[in-house]
Amino acid sequence: MSVGSIVLVVVALAAVGYILGRRRALSTSTATATRLHSLPGYYGQTVALFVAVPALLLLMAWLFVQPVLIESRVNGMIPDSIIPEGGARSLVMADVRQIAAGLDAVLSQTELTEEALDDGRVDSSNVRKRLAEVGVALGGNVPAEVFEAAKAYRRSADIGNLAVTVAVLGVALTLGIWSLRSIHPKMRARNVSENFVKALLIGSSTIAILTTAGIVASLVFETINFFRMYPASEFFFSTVWNPQFRGGSELGILPLLWGTLYISLVALLVAVPIGLLIAIYLADYAGPSLRSFAKPAIEILAGIPTIVYGLFALITVGPFLRDWIAQPLGLGNSSSSVLTAGLVMGVMIIPFVSSLSDDIINAVPQAMRDGSYALGATQSETIRRVILPAALPGIVGAILLAASRAIGETMIVVLGAGAAAKLDLNPFEAMTTVTVKIVSQLTGDTEFASPETLVAFALGLTLFVLTLGLNVLALYVVRKYREQYE
Repeated sequence: MSVGSIVLVVVALAAVGYILGRRRALSTSTATATRLHSLPGYYGQTVALFVAVPALLLLMAWLFVQPVLIESRVNGMIPDSIIPEGGARSLVMADVRQIAAGLDAVLSQTELTEEALDDGRVDSSNVRKRLAEVGVALGGNVPAEVFEAAKAYRRSADIGNLAVTVAVLGVALTLGIWSLRSIHPKMRARNVSENFVKALLIGSSTIAILTTAGIVASLVFETINFFRMYPASEFFFSTVWNPQFRGGSELGILPLLWGTLYISLVALLVAVPIGLLIAIYLADYAGPSLRSFAKPAIEILAGIPTIVYGLFALITVGPFLRDWIAQPLGLGNSSSSVLTAGLVMGVMIIPFVSSLSDDIINAVPQAMRDGSYALGATQSETIRRVILPAALPGIVGAILLAASRAIGETMIVVLGAGAAAKLDLNPFEAMTTVTVKIVSQLTGDTEFASPETLVAFALGLTLFVLTLGLNVLALYVVRKYREQYE
């Protein structure tokens, strides 16, 4: 039984448990003439929770454990003699998994029996032909050991699926029957249900924390592996980025950091003034009818896919800047440039600044405005000397969000700024960012354990630390101004 089928059966059992639990609570209350401690629905919820939650937790745990157990067992069946020279065992295991999946399709779509396949009564050429018929492409001569490992992988997966089906459904039925028989009028069913909701909320918060910890851990461990192969001093202080996947690479991060900060600065120089002026106008000058139309219209910019912005930069903005500004002034001949990507990215992040700043400005107490007007200040003076200083912490947060969005953008940079890693002040020159190189280093047919691939994790960790430092600096600024106005 597939995982989706198991989940549907468990959900159906939980629904049946809810109905039976509610009915049993009402019947026991009527039979004993005793008032229920909780509403009847809570008793049904208790049975449904005991049916679904442990069973689904067991299913999730098994889905994590089963691949590890199967691959560790099958991995031991592959001798070192069939590992290609210069290749990795993981590549052979990938073939094993592909063939195993293909064997399942062969058994389901052809007349080949499982006994004939396991007993070896079908030659490898016939199996290869039938694997090709179901879409499994095998290049070269696949060793017999790989076929045997694939058959063992498939058998282990089938046994595991059967075992988890029996275990999950058994746990659901057992706990469902036990919780159903435990119902009595004095049972505190509402407390059980509310405690589950509390545990769910705590679990959701924990998942967010653990996800962040997992991201940081994965970056740190792979970065350590990278620095064992490549000197950290050259990575952080070299001004040359020249990866060579056959050795002799120069992997200096400084050109990538410069391109990232340069393009992000141009984007913020476009987005922050325009977004802030939009927010001030909508909050204090625009009428209700104009505001109800203009704010959603501006926020549409945030919903446009970044690939559309990238195409706009490549086809329209880049050629315009090249033909009308860069070439006449002798500053460059390329349509891909820092200014192209920065301008388009700035337009994209305008809603992040304007919408959040508008909400923050509207949250400033009206009493502060009224007090300023009472002292004789004009509307513009009130905005400059009262509203903006009071809303500064939120505005800083909006700018930070826009900066994070700009630093992490990839598609606009690929199409608008190019892929050249260089240190240059000319905004009409093509440059690139850290995120673009992370993508390029992790794609392609390169060995994962090579420095040229692992450098992507070092780049990601550096970008993470840079963003964290910006957030800490913003926190310092926010607290300083908050102390001034409290």
